[in-house]
Amino acid sequence: MPDRVYLDWNATTPLRPEARAAMTAAFDLVGNPSSVHAEGRQARRVIEEARETIARVLGAVPRNVVFTSGGTEANVLALSPALRAPAGPVERLLVSAVEHASVLAGGQFDRRGLSTIPVTPSGVVDLERLRTMLAGGPPALISVMAANNETGALQPISQVAELVRQAGGILHVDAIQAFGKIPFNISELGVNLASVSAHKIGGPKGVGALVLGAGGEGPAALLRGGGQERGRRAGTENVSGIAGFGATVKAAMAALEADSERVGSLRDRLEAGLRQTAGLVVFSSDVPRLPNTTLFAAPGMKAETAVIGFDLAGIAVSSGSACSSGKVQPSHVLEAMGASSALAQGAVRLSLGWSTGPEDVDRCLEAWRKLSLSLLKKSGETELERF
Repeated sequence: MPDRVYLDWNATTPLRPEARAAMTAAFDLVGNPSSVHAEGRQARRVIEEARETIARVLGAVPRNVVFTSGGTEANVLALSPALRAPAGPVERLLVSAVEHASVLAGGQFDRRGLSTIPVTPSGVVDLERLRTMLAGGPPALISVMAANNETGALQPISQVAELVRQAGGILHVDAIQAFGKIPFNISELGVNLASVSAHKIGGPKGVGALVLGAGGEGPAALLRGGGQERGRRAGTENVSGIAGFGATVKAAMAALEADSERVGSLRDRLEAGLRQTAGLVVFSSDVPRLPNTTLFAAPGMKAETAVIGFDLAGIAVSSGSACSSGKVQPSHVLEAMGASSALAQGAVRLSLGWSTGPEDVDRCLEAWRKLSLSLLKKSGETELERF
């Protein structure tokens, strides 16, 4: 949309030109990828090229990339009590308190077998508590996200993986926000299963993947009735979506280092401006974060009002996870971090991307200056530091 600034990249991203081109070409393919004739083989080739691209980036083997309808399906597929850990059949599920809703729901597990791993006030998983929980029961599946979708906080995945390995468990990582934004390699980190999604990095909505580590048998299929995806996910593959996924992974990885540095610099500039508001808090700013993400709150501010105010100023932001849109309630992530209710109810997320420029940051800060003066004066906060 013209004359607007988009700062909600963690919810979804614009479609990359490379993805659009790959999808347009795939739309012209006639064959079903399961057919053995030339038309079918042509469609199959597009899928397998994307599979190889994703596997190469993640440090997996192509046959262990299972395409799904998106990140949520990948997470639910991964959280399966049918998995077998090195120490024996999986009997329980441990998930961090700041996970995506699709993980907190427990996937295919009975919620009675689900336990929550606490996090620190910075939003990082409490490793000592995890160690204790792993030692106190039968073999477990552990799910810890690589990067939080609200705060951007990065989890110590290699340390978590080592604790899980020592306990004879299985580690699933929701890498949906991290993949394509920071380096992430499951073989190097010791991850058994990882979920990824296309639309967080410039690909189309409605396509994702569950990626298994070397030697992984994977969970039982959620969708049965066909032999697609090596029997792990029935149904004719989304050829055009998968083509776009593969193309956007190539584009994202080619620009990862440069984009990370440039966007990180813009994020720092944005936060420096925001911090001129008295009492403003930037969550998880004391730990490593995604370079594009800022979650902040100011005393007396209500998130819903702030988001509407930004929108009226031509700037798209969010109050947290897009999966919670329309829900007037504090973020479960901030509650787990121990943030006060007043701050949690006012948290606003700004997330940047490859086309974000200095002028977008300046326009956001100008909108915030006007908005904060209006909102905080109404709540009795009149002593604000000026830009």
